[in-house]
Amino acid sequence: MGVQEIADQLKDRVAASGFDKSIKFDTGGDGVLVINGTSVSTEDAPADCTIKLTLSDLEALVAGKLNATMAFMQGKLKLEGDMAVAMALGKVLKP
Repeated sequence: MGVQEIADQLKDRVAASGFDKSIKFDTGGDGVLVINGTSVSTEDAPADCTIKLTLSDLEALVAGKLNATMAFMQGKLKLEGDMAVAMALGKVLKP
């Protein structure tokens, strides 16, 4: 699955979430996924928080198969910017 397919999967969840910040998932050469409020895009843009991870880890995170806290502690994802924004992602990522 690519970044665009993951973005398509998230659109309804994000629109209904009431999320009011911006966060970018940076998968390196596989692309970016940006959640800005209640919209989702695969266009690179500045964000309150950037999470760097692999495409497979992003896919697992969105599917609920990867615990974000454990992934952070294991070094599978790296945060830049406002950590509080990352903590608020739970309401967006719940399948």
